[in-house]
Amino acid sequence: MAFTKDKRRRISNESYIDAMQDKYSKVCVVRVDLEYAKNKETNKVEITLNEANKHLNRLLNNRRNNEIFDNNIGYLIKTEYGEDRNVHFHSFFFYDGQKVQKDMIKAEDIGKYWSENITDGKGTYYSCNRNDYKDKHAIGMLDYRDTKKRRNLDYAMAYLVKEDQNIEVLKENEKDRSIRRGTMPKNKSNAGRPRNQ
Repeated sequence: MAFTKDKRRRISNESYIDAMQDKYSKVCVVRVDLEYAKNKETNKVEITLNEANKHLNRLLNNRRNNEIFDNNIGYLIKTEYGEDRNVHFHSFFFYDGQKVQKDMIKAEDIGKYWSENITDGKGTYYSCNRNDYKDKHAIGMLDYRDTKKRRNLDYAMAYLVKEDQNIEVLKENEKDRSIRRGTMPKNKSNAGRPRNQ
């Protein structure tokens, strides 16, 4: 039985979260929508997909040397295009929940870094962690025993693989991807005390 592209992506994303939860007993989930400000004269967002991708690449490359991303264990980002918002990114950043607990502060830090440093003031952001998304979309602290919150996270991730607001109309080359994800965490060592289930 062949799966659709959306279903394959959804299964792959769930496996990615599974691998993080296998390695980390708590995962701090931060969701920030990274966007661009409208030009005050035209009331339109004026950014190309190429410029936006350069900004996102810079953000992801800078994770290695930026304390905002200390203990960052992964990310999942969807690039979307809409008439009103133009190119924008729905992003999930995952942190080791034993070391990072303040998800709202982390979301604000990422958003400000995007706006002020990465885009030189062209960018804006929306912190989902500061709003009513926590329970419904499973952001904040995710304990490995919390199956309800995990189901909600899977539901939120399923939204990311839908093909609406597709960037196909803007694509300049085949390397432009709508979904980006960090590397799959390596398996946890079996040494040490096992987790109580």
